[in-house]
Amino acid sequence: MTKQDLQGQLKQSMLAKNTEKTSVLRMLISAITYYEIQKGGAGYMATDEDVLSVIQKEAKQRKDSITEYEKANRQDLVAKEQSELALLQTYLPAQMSEEEIKALVEQAITQTGATTIQDIGRVMGMLVPQTKGKADGAIVSKIVRETLGNK
Repeated sequence: MTKQDLQGQLKQSMLAKNTEKTSVLRMLISAITYYEIQKGGAGYMATDEDVLSVIQKEAKQRKDSITEYEKANRQDLVAKEQSELALLQTYLPAQMSEEEIKALVEQAITQTGATTIQDIGRVMGMLVPQTKGKADGAIVSKIVRETLGNK
């Protein structure tokens, strides 16, 4: 997914008068542009990996907002954030299942020779490149902690 792809989809959603999708795409393109400025100024073009990173960051912000709004009992805002999150997730690669993550964790623990919770850094160092964009880091970390805690 490139910034140009998103701009094309923005144009289509504007023509279709899909206000929610238009709003999310505008926000996303703005976030990517901001990222480009932070990285290298006007001449920097975000790579596909950069775009994916920005989409993940925006999705995480929505998840965090949903949690906070639920605590504050603001169901109207929860519903808005959930619909934005659902749209953002359509631009992310398919997420790994918990079973797939557990299999990777077991494999990484075996390869690193990790035996205690103090070895979490080595295991996560091996897992992060394998799961980037495909699994939530917090979930991966939780599974690693559980697995190492049971050893």
